[in-house]
Amino acid sequence: MDDEKLLKTMQFDFFGDLLTEKQREYFDLYHNEDLSLSEIAERAGISRQGVYDIITRAESTLEEFEQKTGIVRKWRETRTELERANSMARELLLQSDGRSKSSFLARDLVLTLEMRIRD
Repeated sequence: MDDEKLLKTMQFDFFGDLLTEKQREYFDLYHNEDLSLSEIAERAGISRQGVYDIITRAESTLEEFEQKTGIVRKWRETRTELERANSMARELLLQSDGRSKSSFLARDLVLTLEMRIRD
């Protein structure tokens, strides 16, 4: 998935509930279900241009929410830092003897960070 598509999908995940029902539905069909504008238009009984306009407004609205809040950017930065911390904790674990208190702490840290990264 290219970075732009991933960004739009993430914005939808964070802000999708703030869109109108039609915007949510058409955005989801187009970006997540990979239907064409024509396929969505046929299902909805409207013109291809009408579908395009609704999806474009939805994308603009999602981008506006992101510009105002920065939530997706902050989430990505936090995830990157968690992955970095996890890598460092794994390195500590590899360098430990496996029996010391620090070894157990490093193992717990790795497990905790991996759970947070998956969330």
